[in-house]
Amino acid sequence: MYLNCHSYYSLRFGTFSEVELLQLAQQNHVTQLVLTDINNTSACLNFVRKAPEFGVRPILGIDFRNGVNPCFIGIAQNNEGYLELNNFLSHHLHHQLKIPQQAPSFKNALVIYPFEQVLLHDLDDFSEHEFVGISIKDLRRLPFSRLVNLKHKLVVQQPVTFRNKQDFNAHRLLRAIDNNVLLSMLSKEEEANEDEKMYPIQNLAAAFSEVSFILENTEKILSSCSIHFDFSKGRKPQNLKTFLGSVEEDEQLLENLCAEGLPYRYENVDDSIKTRLEKELQLIKKMGFVSYFLINWDIVSEARRRGFYYVGRGSGANSIVAYLLHITDVDPMELDLYFERFINLYRANPPDFDIDFSWKDRPAMTEYIFGRFKHVALLGTYVTFKERGVIRELGKVFGLPPHEIDFLSEGRYNYDELDSISKLVLKYGLLLKGKPNYLSIHAGGILISEKPLHWFSATHLPPKGFPTTQYDMVIAEDVGLYKFDILGQRGLGKIKEALEIIAYNQPEKHQEIDIHDIKGFKADATINNLIKTAQCMGCFYVESPAMRMLLKKLEVDNYLGLVAASSIIRPGVAKSGMMREYILRHRNKGRAEEKAHPVMLNIMPDTYGVMVYQEDVIKVAHHFADLDLGEADVLRRGMSGKFRSREEFQKVKDKFISNCRKKGYSDIIIFEVWNQVASFAGYAFAKGHSASYAVESYQSLFLRAYYPLEYSVAVLNNGGGFYRPEFYIHDARMMGATIHPPCVNNSVAVNRIYGSHIYLGMMYLRDLENRVMERIIKERYKNGGFASLEDFLDRVFISMEQLAILIRIDAFRFTEINKHELLWKAHLMLSKNDRLEHPKLFPPRHQGFQIPKLHTTSLEAAFDQLELLGFCLCSPFDLLAEPPKNTNGQKDLHRYLNKHIDIYGYLVTVKNTSTHNGKRMHFATLVDQHGEVFDTLLFPPVAAKYFFRGKGIYRFYGKVVEEFGFPSIEVIKMQKESYIPDPRYADMKTSKKLFSPNK
Repeated sequence: MYLNCHSYYSLRFGTFSEVELLQLAQQNHVTQLVLTDINNTSACLNFVRKAPEFGVRPILGIDFRNGVNPCFIGIAQNNEGYLELNNFLSHHLHHQLKIPQQAPSFKNALVIYPFEQVLLHDLDDFSEHEFVGISIKDLRRLPFSRLVNLKHKLVVQQPVTFRNKQDFNAHRLLRAIDNNVLLSMLSKEEEANEDEKMYPIQNLAAAFSEVSFILENTEKILSSCSIHFDFSKGRKPQNLKTFLGSVEEDEQLLENLCAEGLPYRYENVDDSIKTRLEKELQLIKKMGFVSYFLINWDIVSEARRRGFYYVGRGSGANSIVAYLLHITDVDPMELDLYFERFINLYRANPPDFDIDFSWKDRPAMTEYIFGRFKHVALLGTYVTFKERGVIRELGKVFGLPPHEIDFLSEGRYNYDELDSISKLVLKYGLLLKGKPNYLSIHAGGILISEKPLHWFSATHLPPKGFPTTQYDMVIAEDVGLYKFDILGQRGLGKIKEALEIIAYNQPEKHQEIDIHDIKGFKADATINNLIKTAQCMGCFYVESPAMRMLLKKLEVDNYLGLVAASSIIRPGVAKSGMMREYILRHRNKGRAEEKAHPVMLNIMPDTYGVMVYQEDVIKVAHHFADLDLGEADVLRRGMSGKFRSREEFQKVKDKFISNCRKKGYSDIIIFEVWNQVASFAGYAFAKGHSASYAVESYQSLFLRAYYPLEYSVAVLNNGGGFYRPEFYIHDARMMGATIHPPCVNNSVAVNRIYGSHIYLGMMYLRDLENRVMERIIKERYKNGGFASLEDFLDRVFISMEQLAILIRIDAFRFTEINKHELLWKAHLMLSKNDRLEHPKLFPPRHQGFQIPKLHTTSLEAAFDQLELLGFCLCSPFDLLAEPPKNTNGQKDLHRYLNKHIDIYGYLVTVKNTSTHNGKRMHFATLVDQHGEVFDTLLFPPVAAKYFFRGKGIYRFYGKVVEEFGFPSIEVIKMQKESYIPDPRYADMKTSKKLFSPNK
């Protein structure tokens, strides 16, 4: 009887989930109902999936509205009707059109016009599929309206939006957030009616007892509606079924492509390779995944045709078929990659292929996919209300001042000391936390479907301009839609651009480079030494302080070691305590036999009996706990957060423990292994995934080893990486580069290298407008370099404010005129207002000015750079008010081992973390006076006493300790050092005289 039910996917309107709606129906003995979220179908698939568990027959519809103003409700009579409704909604969402007051002529969908809307818009002529909805509150007015005679058109339309008063209050807060107004200023028109509740079915029937024909009409239309989606374990994939048009043609193409790939990938095709290939092909065909592989092959083939770099990774990297099709560059035979992690008979879903493109190339590849295939959409995701965010939103709604909102969001309050408004903010913050706030886009998921994607949901059109589903990855997999991950990353952009830079900076060397010679890179002693000494700044996945520390502790000097390190660094291994144990066993080979359980060591001999890769979870579950491969995969997916059946997961966990007890393992061993699995599995990489990462790491390490300056420029031009730009610039200087500030004759928007001279890009000038930058570069390319300031002003339209930025950063230093004198000249030549842009018919005549002799100090230049670039190009130690009291640096740490040291450092980065009991501590990386990096550690007592207060130089006193050959300083005390006062403002009177435009 309920034709108009809302979940919290009626965004910033509804208050509870689709599952809670089903629970509510069960409590009120409602056996069929229609889910009709407002302009949204996010909950529909899961509603249908879960409904049988609550004894409810699900029906789907959409509440079409403009804002909160109702237009009509569409109810699907079948799946084709649901498709019609989704097509209609999607069209209006994509084109930002208002919903019309009158519905189109749906063929397989019913339309319900709310009673108020019919009266308001004088709707009289109703088609066979159109009805008028009457709520309980409408019953009082019905006898006095012209609609009372339309008996066969009247149906029950009692909206369901709330369960109780708390839901209604939460709804009002959501409406205030959506309208960005104080709660007290929220218009009643923006709220739903408080009586939009579900009543027991007998109460509803009693309310309509005097107009029982309305109940009969409602029952009749409900019984005409039915919807079905297959959520069974044996469901077939809904992805594009065939690539060429028939299964036979697809299978033949796949076999041909593998045959072509064999001689390219392997010099000697032995029996083990043939056996592995045959095994994979049989299973891929049996599982119906042939088209899935061919679509991925088509995508990477197009990328290669366009000269785009890509990396194929994910569990699919365990596949020899993927390797032969060039989807990945990881040889599963070389790495002994676990076939069952890639695919097994118990998996309904195909393997993951994450294909990374350069962030610059990814949009073109996305566009290609949308043009190449018929039914394509980006995968949606929900952005939920987070704790701090919702406190900020509610603080504004309740009218709290900004400082009180900051105080609450930081969480350092004593609840008992808060006022009533603050307590309300926290109370409703908890209520809204985790609820969907708005729809967004999955990081890289694309769906390519056999059926139109509106068969499953409506789509919206985010700013990227591609249709995007209104459901997420988990729901997509539930219904048999498996995503293709097309991702963008900057590491590939760095590699590609580095090669382009080498081509113009060292053209004679460019022809020698084969960036795909991974076999040669793996054997290169210079590259492996960079890994061993952790000289990896700017290199993909291996540049962070934590990775640098791990590489040194493990003494990694080869590809396989780097593959392991790429997975060991993940949070799960560290959390389980097994990162440390792995290092201990690596450095002391006898420890593995002593500490590891024999079964674990036998399963994972290469990693000393420690789970390092995602497939290790499957191996342990299968061999240690005797779970079959399907159950083992349930375990892996349950822990990864990509799997929703907690009941099934719990059964597998119970069986894991039960089987181990049957095998005679003690509970101590069982739960020790289980805890490792539990803390580890959700964060681990598949080995093939780690191997793919390591391939890209080796490519970037090759460039750093042999073309360090060109690679540094490419890193900077592609957004840097883990660190701020100034540290990549510092790193380039340490490797021999001469760094120049932006120059109007030598710089472009990005950084540019000439020999060993790097000219910073104009993009670093925070307040320089893009259009000014473009004018300068365009004019220079067209008519050559600038000879003087006067020449520049004759050729480039620019305001005084923008010109001052260029002069202050010394972009006219080629004139060899002091920049203070240039500022004088500029003020005399330009008015304070923007010049009018007009064509110059005659060359201008320049007046001669007598400019006093002025000079600039290097300190003034440094402070100008700090202001305009965000960092200075001299050593920051030159800016200290008091020179350092010593010259201690990273090179001295070994002399002070287990002793106390007094040392200065310029802050690079701080990692804030917590101990197991929640106390705060810090790891900080710094650069010493000599440009070398060192690390410090602040344990909770010190972290509670001393704080890092932003960028700058800190003086530390602490004890030098060493773990596995990696030195660091346990800080006892520290202080931030002061810079000298800004010399530009030391004498304001002089400054005013100097810069006065009237002088």
